[in-house]
Amino acid sequence: MFRGKGWSFGFRSAIMLYFVILIVLPIVGIYTQSFSLGWLPFWESVSDPLALKAVFLTIKLSVIATIMNVFLGTMIGWVLIRYRFPGRRLLNSLVDLPFALPTAVGGLMILLLLGPGSLVGGLAGKLGIEIVFHEPAIVVAMLFVTFPFVIRAIQPLLEELDKSEEEAAYMLGASRAKTFFSVIFPSMLPGILSGAMLAFSRALAEFGAVVLVAGNIPGKTLIASVYIFGEIESDNPQGAAAISVMLLTLSFLILWTVNLIQARRSGQ
Repeated sequence: MFRGKGWSFGFRSAIMLYFVILIVLPIVGIYTQSFSLGWLPFWESVSDPLALKAVFLTIKLSVIATIMNVFLGTMIGWVLIRYRFPGRRLLNSLVDLPFALPTAVGGLMILLLLGPGSLVGGLAGKLGIEIVFHEPAIVVAMLFVTFPFVIRAIQPLLEELDKSEEEAAYMLGASRAKTFFSVIFPSMLPGILSGAMLAFSRALAEFGAVVLVAGNIPGKTLIASVYIFGEIESDNPQGAAAISVMLLTLSFLILWTVNLIQARRSGQ
């Protein structure tokens, strides 16, 4: 009995130690470093015009990628759950490819697919549309790395959905559209919201895929993660930490909101 309790206590202690070393200490280190020179240098770092442009550009493009993800992810998740067709299992497994693939490889794929020397990039160039080294390429990169979040968030909800509710709506004379928005969509909404917020948080932090296709022009295509990298290369860790704190705090708020949504859903 005592040995069992001792083993359990040791296991919990090891898990907590692992959590503290891997998660808590780096976060505390970032906040400590950002204020290491005082409040004034921190404010100067976060209010720098280039830093603000990088942060606002990152937020803007992350919002665009997230909105696209909501629509595409919802439709793809719906098709993969509700329809049976040849190659469905393969497509379902490919959804998780961005999780397994190094993001730099994803950026290289986008560069080869949409670059000026590619078929798509050449046609876009003839139409006066510039993709690579401009904002559209950054959105595509963010869309690629965040692609699975909404799909994987809504699939379990669709699988758990009681089809008798749909059948009852049809029997009462409701159209397919009305049934979807009154019966199905409310059940999918928590997954859509949580998946969207996770996708947004992930897009904020993307570096590997974006750095290859963005062009990294200050004030135009320089996003926050690349700006942070540049500050480190310029031997300004305090400035890099200050911008990191902005993104980290925003991510904390997003994750807290996701947990709140999931907790409310579990309580229903």
